[in-house]
Amino acid sequence: MKDKYHAILALLLSLASLLLFLLPSGFERKDATFSTRAKGVVLEVDDSRIFRFGIVREGVQEVKLRILRGPYKGLEVEASNQLIGKMELDKLFAPGDKALVVLDLNGDRVVHANVVDHYRLDTELLLFGLFSVLLVAFAGWTGLSALLSFVFSALVIWKILLPGFLKGMDPLALTFAVVGLLTAVILFLVAGLTRKGLTAFGGAMAGLAVTALLSVLFGRAFQIHGAVKPFSEILLYCGFPDLDLGKVFLGGIFLAASGAVMDLAMDIAAAMDEMKQRHPGLTAAQAVASGLAVGRSVIGTMTTTLLLAYSGGFSAMLMVFIAQGTPIENVLNLQYVASEILHTLVGSFGLVTVAPLTALLGGWVYFGRRNALK
Repeated sequence: MKDKYHAILALLLSLASLLLFLLPSGFERKDATFSTRAKGVVLEVDDSRIFRFGIVREGVQEVKLRILRGPYKGLEVEASNQLIGKMELDKLFAPGDKALVVLDLNGDRVVHANVVDHYRLDTELLLFGLFSVLLVAFAGWTGLSALLSFVFSALVIWKILLPGFLKGMDPLALTFAVVGLLTAVILFLVAGLTRKGLTAFGGAMAGLAVTALLSVLFGRAFQIHGAVKPFSEILLYCGFPDLDLGKVFLGGIFLAASGAVMDLAMDIAAAMDEMKQRHPGLTAAQAVASGLAVGRSVIGTMTTTLLLAYSGGFSAMLMVFIAQGTPIENVLNLQYVASEILHTLVGSFGLVTVAPLTALLGGWVYFGRRNALK
């Protein structure tokens, strides 16, 4: 019966993921029918118009490619690769490299080719495939459920959350709604519609509510503009001047913390469920105490996990300050660094609060309101 239930949920989630994949975001390019994308191999390059200034290159690289896939397979095209002197954006090709090419069409005839970047889709799919095989091989049905949740979460963010921001929906309300949806889908898919699933979901949502509240309160106190994140300011110049980048930034805080919060809530709920099954005579107070003990053990590593995850994203920036001998007061007060501190500490607050909230909720779910509070 349990396997049948999980199979039905997995099927429904697969159908929902397929519908989301087919759902238009509303921001598709109107000229998509006049262009196509293809994989190409670089045959020749001409670097004579590239000028080097120290380690920076500027100019134009002429590239000759052969299309490897699609209706234009075998066609040779020429494209210009513009270098603007920014190493994080520029790319340089050599013969034999694979590239993503955009072909502009006039009817069935290619009129222009644009080389976008090195072709990485094959490697990305290979990496995802290896991850999927390992996950399912190790965890079986649970691994398959986790994989479906992973795909569904990515599609919800890409097709609902981000387009919703661009369409003017309130970023905080939309993010919390999306996080609630993902939390419900992921936890109930793993635990089923059981007391364990209900305990984990309720505890996770309570912890995320605290995280959302703290992100808003301290976000205002820190006086951090949402444009602190890369590419954020560009949106204001691309036809979205009314986009509230501040709320987008704050919503990203509890979105980023939601995974760790769900993890901890499920750990505590699973521990309490196991204790209840193995020791039917267990009292509510003992069950809550066990849940709190598990929470205390996990919180120590989980908060460090958040710190390491976030610090890895801005390590180069900190290296610049260290190399320049910038005083620590200046570093900590800088908007970029303060935003990451806000991310880390508010997310850690959510982890600390989700442990007791989940344990207390578990006592109520498993033993009833009166016994849980004794």
